[in-house]
Amino acid sequence: MTDKLGLRALEKEDLDFIHRLNNNPDIMSFWFEEPYQTKVELEDNYMKNKDNKHVRLFILEKSNEQLGLVALFSIDYIHRKAEFAIMIDPIHQGFGYSSKATKLAMAYAFNTLNLNKLYLIVDETNIKAIHVYEKVGFTKEAVLKNEFFVNGSYHNSVIMSMFQDEYLNKMITEQ
Repeated sequence: MTDKLGLRALEKEDLDFIHRLNNNPDIMSFWFEEPYQTKVELEDNYMKNKDNKHVRLFILEKSNEQLGLVALFSIDYIHRKAEFAIMIDPIHQGFGYSSKATKLAMAYAFNTLNLNKLYLIVDETNIKAIHVYEKVGFTKEAVLKNEFFVNGSYHNSVIMSMFQDEYLNKMITEQ
């Protein structure tokens, strides 16, 4: 057993954990989605997408304990880009896992998949997440006004990105 933080592929056995996260209103408001997903729907989606080459779903874990979900969506092998998303279980928030998990996802995206661009969409009110993303090297590209309707009001979303050359240069300077 190790205390090292790591990413591993999402397995069917993880679906109870994901089901709990996907039905948490505090989490899903930042994913711009309704906190409503049945276990059957989640299992169906898992089976339909488990071999989808345009999606990578990872469980963030430490000492075999599930801490969150890390995802690369819309992986585009021609244009070499993907969307990044992360969801940390509220009981594990505040311990620096988001930064470390984001760095692990960046390493996978840029070193393993050889992507050129990793981007994300974040609620403009999610100041903590924006701080984490900027800390690891993402920069703001655009603000989309009134993009999502969440909890009775429209929210702006921020598109942030990191490019492979920026990532590699950052890795060199941090050594």
